Amino acid sequence: MHGVFGEFALLLMLAACAGAASLWLRQPLLIAYIVIGIVAGPAVLGVVTAHDQIDLLAQVGVAVLLFVVGLKLDLQHVRHIGPVALATGLGQLTFTIVIGFMLILAMGKGWLEALYVAIALTFSSTIIIVKLLSDKREIDSLHGRIAVGFLIVQDLAVVIAMMVMSALRGDDGESSLLALAGSLAALIGAAAVGLSLLMRYVLPRVVDRMAQSQELLLVFAVAWGTGLAALGDWAGFSKEAGAFLAGFSLASTQYRDAINARLTGIRDFLLLFFFIDLGAKLEFSTLGGEIWPAVVLSLFVLIGNPLIVMVIMGYMGYRKRTGFLCGLTVAQISEFSIIFVAMGIALGHIGTAALGLTTLVGLATIALSTYMILYSHPLYERLAPWLGVFERKRPHRELAVATERNDLREADVIVFGLGRYGSHLALGLRKADLRVLGVDFDPEVASALRRRGLPVRYGDCTAGEFLESLPLKDTRWVVSTLPDMASNRDLLRGLRELNFSGDVAVVAREETVDIGLKKLGASIVLYPMRDAVDYAVDTLAQVLRPPEGRQ
Repeated sequence: MHGVFGEFALLLMLAACAGAASLWLRQPLLIAYIVIGIVAGPAVLGVVTAHDQIDLLAQVGVAVLLFVVGLKLDLQHVRHIGPVALATGLGQLTFTIVIGFMLILAMGKGWLEALYVAIALTFSSTIIIVKLLSDKREIDSLHGRIAVGFLIVQDLAVVIAMMVMSALRGDDGESSLLALAGSLAALIGAAAVGLSLLMRYVLPRVVDRMAQSQELLLVFAVAWGTGLAALGDWAGFSKEAGAFLAGFSLASTQYRDAINARLTGIRDFLLLFFFIDLGAKLEFSTLGGEIWPAVVLSLFVLIGNPLIVMVIMGYMGYRKRTGFLCGLTVAQISEFSIIFVAMGIALGHIGTAALGLTTLVGLATIALSTYMILYSHPLYERLAPWLGVFERKRPHRELAVATERNDLREADVIVFGLGRYGSHLALGLRKADLRVLGVDFDPEVASALRRRGLPVRYGDCTAGEFLESLPLKDTRWVVSTLPDMASNRDLLRGLRELNFSGDVAVVAREETVDIGLKKLGASIVLYPMRDAVDYAVDTLAQVLRPPEGRQ
C-alpha cells in the first residue's frame, strides 16, 4: 500500500485480525501486537516504512499511559509505599547487576560488555506491566501500587545509567561524572520545588476553569501530560518520568476520575503503536551464537528478579502473597534495555553481539512474564506452600491494620473482597440493619472502611486457617466479590471443608462460569452489569409507561 495513510490502514487491519485471533486463542493482546510489529517490520516483510510517524504515536501513548498511572497515585499512597518501593527497587537493581555481571563474565564476555548487559537486565518494562495490571483491574491494589513505585525507581535508574555511560566517553571521565552528579541534584531539587508550588497554588485554579468543558478538560490533560513529558526529556530525565509527574500533580484534584475515564480509550489505541513499534525495532541480525547465553540470562531474570523482590518485601514486613505478586512484575526486561545496549554500541564501548543477546532475552522474558502476570493468582495458589520462607512469622507492615480490630463476633453476612463493588455492597447491607463483616487483604482498604464504621477483618480468604478464625458458625450468608475465579473456587472449597451451613453468593464477571460455581457450592451467582441493566430497565419503564386509561 502506497503512502503513510495506507500503511497505517494496513497496520490497523493486521492488528485487528491478530487481536481477534489472540482472543480466540485466549492469549494476551500485547503479544499479538508485538508479533505484528515483527512481521510487518524490516526483519520479515518490511511492508511498513513510516517508522517516524509510528514512533511518535508510540511515544504519545506511553506519555498518556504514565500520566494515567500518576493520576491514580495520590500523596497518601506515596507515604505508604515510598519506603518499600525505594528499598525494593534499589535492592533488585543491585542484586541483578552484581549476579548478572558475574554470570556474563563466566560466559566468557568482556568486563565492559558484561557490565552493559547486566545493567540492561535490571530494567523492567513499566509500560507493559502497567498495561497488564490495568487490564486486570489491579493497578489500585496494594501490590499494584508498590509495583508502580519501584518501576518508577527503575525508570529513574535507567536515565541515570544512560547519563553516566554517556559521560564516560569524554577524556576526563571523573570530572564529567562529578559535573553530572551536581547538575542532576540541582535538577531534582528544582523539579520538586516547582511541582509543589504548582500543585498548591496554580493547578487547582487552572483545572477548575478547564473543567467547565469536558472536551477542554481532555485536551488540557493530554497537553499537560505530553508537555511535562517533553520537559522531562529536555531536562535529561525520561519522558516517562515527566508524564508520571504530570498525572501525579493532578491526583489530588476532584477531576481525576473524570480525566481517567476519558483517557482510557485514547491510551489503549495509542499503546497499540508502541507494541508494534517495539516489535519492528527488535534486531534479529545479531542473534547468531547468543541462544544459550540468552536462555541462561532469561531464566535468571524470570526467577532471580522475583526472588529478590520477595526477600526484600518479606524482610520489610509484607505477606508472601503481596511479595509474590510484586515480584512477578520484574520478571522481564524493558525496551529501554535494548536502547541502553544500542547506546553502548554507538559510543564504541561494546560490539553488536551484546545487542543480539539482549534482544533474545527481551523477547523471551516479555512473552513468558506476560503469562505469569495474567495467571498470577492461580500460579500463587500452586506455589504458596513453598513460599513461606519469604514471609516473617509476623508480617508487621501489612498486619499493622490488625491492631484496629473492630470486627464482629457474630455476623449475618460476611463480604469477601472490598473493592469498588464489594465496599458499596457491604455498606449498603449495613445500612439495611444487617450485621456485616468485611474481609480484604489490602490493609489500606481495610483501614479506610473501618474509618467509615464498617467492621473489617484483614486477611487472605484462600487460607484455611484464616477462614477458621471468622464467625462462620452463625453467619447466614457469605458474599464473594473477588475478581478472579481461582480465588472464588478456593474460597468455596474452604467453606465446604469447614462445613459452612449458610448460603453463598458469588459475584461473577462472565456468565460462562455459572455452572462451575454452583457445582462448588454457590447458592446464587450475581452479575453486576446485567443486574444493573435490569434495574435500569425496570426504573425507566415505570417512568416512561403512560398512565392507565391514557391513549
